[in-house]
Amino acid sequence: MSERIISAIKLGGQQLAAVVTLPGPERYEYFIKRVADAREVWGLYQDGWALAKTDDGTLVFPMWPASDYASLCAEFEWDGYDAQAFSLEELIDELLPQLEEDSVLPGVFYTPGDKGITPSVVQLIGDLEDELRRT
Repeated sequence: MSERIISAIKLGGQQLAAVVTLPGPERYEYFIKRVADAREVWGLYQDGWALAKTDDGTLVFPMWPASDYASLCAEFEWDGYDAQAFSLEELIDELLPQLEEDSVLPGVFYTPGDKGITPSVVQLIGDLEDELRRT
C-alpha cells in the first residue's frame, strides 16, 4: 500500500481506502454508479490533462469518480497536478468522442498501485447510459 493510502486510513478514510483497494473490475463498477449518480467525473490537470500509457504505448486519459481518488494519484509523474471536475454530459458528448477520434483510451479509476481499466469508448458510454437509465 502506498503512503497516501495509509495516510487516508489514518485520517479516517477507511471507505476511501476500501474502494481504492478493490480489484479493477469492481472499481470500474463503482466508477459507473458513482459518476451516474453525481453526474461528474474527475481528472488531473496542470497546464493540460494528465495522460498515461498502456504497456503497448497507447495513450490513456485517466479519470476518477471523485476528487479524493484522483488526488491520491497526483504523485510521481503527476506530481503538482490538481483534481478537476467536468460534467458527465461533457464526458459523453465531448471528451469521449474526442478520445476515440484521437485513438486515446479512457482510463477508469487508476490507483497508486494499479493502472485501472481501459474500456473502449463505446463500452464506457454504453455502461454509463445503462446506469443512467436505472437511476
